[in-house]
Amino acid sequence: MSKDKIAFNIISYILLTFFSILCILPFILIISGSLSDNYSVAHYGFSLWPRVFSLQAYRFSFREPMQILNAYETSIIVTVCGTFLALLVTSMTGYVLARRDYKYRNKFSFFFFFTTIFSGGLVPWYIMCIKYLHFSDHPLIAMILPPVFSYFYIIIVRSFLMSTPDSLAESAKIDGANDFHIYLHITLPLAKPVLATVGLFAALGYWNDWFNAMMFVNNTRFYPLQYFLYNIINSQIALNNISASAVIKVENIPTDTFKLAVTIITTGPIVLLYPFLQKYFIKGMMVGAVKG
Repeated sequence: MSKDKIAFNIISYILLTFFSILCILPFILIISGSLSDNYSVAHYGFSLWPRVFSLQAYRFSFREPMQILNAYETSIIVTVCGTFLALLVTSMTGYVLARRDYKYRNKFSFFFFFTTIFSGGLVPWYIMCIKYLHFSDHPLIAMILPPVFSYFYIIIVRSFLMSTPDSLAESAKIDGANDFHIYLHITLPLAKPVLATVGLFAALGYWNDWFNAMMFVNNTRFYPLQYFLYNIINSQIALNNISASAVIKVENIPTDTFKLAVTIITTGPIVLLYPFLQKYFIKGMMVGAVKG
């Protein structure tokens, strides 16, 4: 290797290492803070290593373990089912809009795009969901159905599929394949990279969603993890306000460390899932490159 290339590699590794540390450092601070004593965090600030090790925040978070488990179960069901339906709807719609022989594709594309600019508003949407779709009676459907259709994801899938050669579909039709066979056995294998990307976005959206639960879910048994912990934080703030009034004394609540523990509880599963999805994403990208 030449001296210029060696210098370039050294500078690249140094910069990548520096930016990687900048990305990892906040997460290390969150983990350290969640494992620290609330008094040390409140008075001395955050550190890379806990000054006083304590599991008080996690004990406070899991003081009712069955409710946490129920919230995890609801979030997992909503995330898995919602991501599957979102990928199904997005891939099928993107496939149709990417077909150049479909004469109405521009009209439907304009219709979908128009709804992203102008909408009926929150109140009419809420009335429709409650009065006609009866979302309040079906909490899981209320959390799964609204985010299923996203035109942003459809644009991504359609743009990717339009880059694939039309000769593949034409040759399959000559061999007697119908549109569904082409979509299932030709288009989907080629679209693994974009489906992995859209699936990651959709899964993150479902996992972090709490707004639909707040709007439609009245049964605490079906609270997702985000909304359940959101209610705990609000209750904690109310108790702290009561305690600060000096009229009623309540138990010492780990205010700062509890928020950090909640962050670890909510982001941990999705962070652990990402390496497996990243591996699948790279594999799908290689398959698309070979077959393309």
